[in-house]
Amino acid sequence: MPWLLMRAALALTMMLTAMAAGAELGEIKVAQQYGISYLPLMIMEDQKLIEKHAKTAGLDITVGWAKFAGGNVMNDALLSNSLQFASGGVGPLVTLWARTKGNLDVKAVSAMNSMPLYLNTRNPNVKSIRDFTDKDRIALPAVKVSIQAVTLQMAAEKAYGEGQQNRLDPLTVSMSHPDAQTALLSGASEIDAHFSSPPFQYQQLEKPGIHTVLNSYDVLGGPATFNLVWTTSKFRAENPKIYDAFVKALDEATAIINRDKKAAAETYLRLSRDKDTVSAILAMLNDPAIVYTTTPQNVTKYVDFMLKIGSIKVKPDSWKDLFFPNVHTLPGS
Repeated sequence: MPWLLMRAALALTMMLTAMAAGAELGEIKVAQQYGISYLPLMIMEDQKLIEKHAKTAGLDITVGWAKFAGGNVMNDALLSNSLQFASGGVGPLVTLWARTKGNLDVKAVSAMNSMPLYLNTRNPNVKSIRDFTDKDRIALPAVKVSIQAVTLQMAAEKAYGEGQQNRLDPLTVSMSHPDAQTALLSGASEIDAHFSSPPFQYQQLEKPGIHTVLNSYDVLGGPATFNLVWTTSKFRAENPKIYDAFVKALDEATAIINRDKKAAAETYLRLSRDKDTVSAILAMLNDPAIVYTTTPQNVTKYVDFMLKIGSIKVKPDSWKDLFFPNVHTLPGS
């Protein structure tokens, strides 16, 4: 009889181990940054859309949310397992994709939007990026890594020639968009330029003396993805229901924005506590250049440039290599 009890105990242990191995996380953390480009994530948080779709799949999960100033810090959090979904510009995603290829295999879950990024300044002597001098300081989310930093390098190469992509890097300073805007508009800070994003870039232009030096769409030759969401292949493989719930939540939030942009503008102001008006935010959301979409656009132009200058060492076969299969049927580029 003892051997029967031992076999039963062993079978129970194996069953519990298998159940534990197949169990998905009970709590996840999602990160976002600042601005209307993160509105889909803000709506997902406000309406608990991830929890809603997870519950439909039979899971009860807790979703925590964090704010980061830039994608570089967010990437570190993702690699340390203190974060499950990161969000930000194309630059940080491509950097981490190349860095983790063959091990953690970080990939994009989806694009979130296509938006132009403006480099604004209060320096009246700066009409183009060639006019910046050692006395100027350009704030952006993360030096060398953020999508603004990479776009500035692309612009510098066009302005100064091959091999000159780092020409303006010594002038850049890592700052969150809200802090950079405060510094730029104060007139007292050494920060006299800000490579920004909506709504900050438009709010800055309302102040006399602020003008635009560079538009990212001009650098890219047309509209391009600004923000994406990414995670590790390990997390996706071990938590397929949570991953699917996140994708469905993002799709729903995107549809909510596109269905009623006035309501979306009101939601943004309520959640961000921005002091702007509904009409001003609505005007931004109605700008044809600003599109909330999960379809990647012109991502490979950033990849090709980063590969050329040595920022990454791995070349993807196509844009699909950077993304998980759930977006492969979309007309990406």
